[in-house]
Amino acid sequence: MGLIESLGDHAEKAVDLGEDYLVKTQEYYELKIFQQLSSTTSIFAKIAVIGSLVSLGFLLLLVASTIALGNAMGNIVYACLINAGVLFFLAFVLYLLRAKIDKSIVQKMSKQFFN
Repeated sequence: MGLIESLGDHAEKAVDLGEDYLVKTQEYYELKIFQQLSSTTSIFAKIAVIGSLVSLGFLLLLVASTIALGNAMGNIVYACLINAGVLFFLAFVLYLLRAKIDKSIVQKMSKQFFN
């Protein structure tokens, strides 16, 4: 009977160790998910705040450059057309570079999320 009791004790220890492992694994994944969610939320908050300020600054710069160019040329309509052309050109260049931008973002985010 000693052998059967010994096997029963070892089986109980194995079950206990397995349950502890599952609990610790669940705790680890909960913490990892919390870390990823907080990091993502922080990134989006920074993008929203900094992006809105940069957009506002860019808008004011655009208005000021249009007025200055209009005064220099003597025609505000042509100044608006020139600034619009520059903006469309920049948008076209960014459109052509979109694959490189995507690749760069994925590389930077993968370092953060998969470490």
